Amino acid sequence: MMDNCEYDDIINLEHPTSKRHPRMTMMQRAAQFTPFAALNGHSESIGNAAQQWEQLHDHADTGCAELPE
Repeated sequence: MMDNCEYDDIINLEHPTSKRHPRMTMMQRAAQFTPFAALNGHSESIGNAAQQWEQLHDHADTGCAELPE
């Protein structure tokens, strides 16, 4: 076990609880870390790529090498 010397006085203290602010639920805490549209257009780009892949996959089954326009 590590020797905590300079923290020995606080290491076993109970976690402080605010009297003013109730604890957040796990859902509230998780919501703080959800994406906030930092990558504008990313979802649309992923959707387009998926659609193109599906079209390519569907046409590969028929022997067609090119995508329809």
